[in-house]
Amino acid sequence: MTTLHRELATATDLARRAGQAVLDFYGSTDSVAKAGGSPVTEADYAANRIIVEGLTSAFAGDGILSEESADSPDRLERSRVWIVDPLDGTKEFLAQNGEFSVMIGLAIQGRPVLGVVYLPALDVMYGAIAGEGAWVERSGTREVLRRDGLKGSAPRLVGSRSHPDPLIEEIVAALGISDVVPCGSVGVKCSRIAEDQRDLYVHPVPYLKEWDTCAPEVIAREAGATVTDCRGEPLRYNKVEPVQPHGILVRAPGCDGEVEQTVRRVYESALRSV
Repeated sequence: MTTLHRELATATDLARRAGQAVLDFYGSTDSVAKAGGSPVTEADYAANRIIVEGLTSAFAGDGILSEESADSPDRLERSRVWIVDPLDGTKEFLAQNGEFSVMIGLAIQGRPVLGVVYLPALDVMYGAIAGEGAWVERSGTREVLRRDGLKGSAPRLVGSRSHPDPLIEEIVAALGISDVVPCGSVGVKCSRIAEDQRDLYVHPVPYLKEWDTCAPEVIAREAGATVTDCRGEPLRYNKVEPVQPHGILVRAPGCDGEVEQTVRRVYESALRSV
């Protein structure tokens, strides 16, 4: 069986180099609005150049899907596709609160198999390969990540800082959750679940993209969490339209089927009322 250790080493190196480039712009509030209104900065573009050029050089036969590069239908013909968000949490980057990340994922035949999430402001790296577990590296020391079960009767939710949604509030009420901490970046949110700081992340929106979820999904799943969309279905990658149309649901061990069923019920009820 072919291992992905070279791929992981390359992605880790590129994420760290891209993160250093991002920090060169940290403190600047200059940005422009993309179509749809989300901000983009020179930091996004600088990180993207490093990652895309590095992946192209190292794995010339692979496809690449990146938030800050023009999409190409050529990737649909590739079995291996790198899925990149060079700066996830641009609003948090501009707010200088540290909740942003560099995310590099690899999907093979539509399945996420490798993920790297780097938090430049903290110099913390997360990585995982499907079937080989997840880890976090701080100050050169690498530690295995493996989730325990819930600490209390209700899960601790990590919410969205930049994208609040009334449907999330409805789900929180239905689950009886009172412990909610907002956070930026899908990568940061999933890292908090992997590190046993939070138990649940739900984002029932139609605008998440594949680059938002690929790398953090692998890390959360390999740390012991369950990752699906809000209907309980697996997330798929390298689709013609690179969206996750039914959002994301990340559950730590102990967030049993009742949580999934409640999320699905509330979510599908909202869809029917549209």
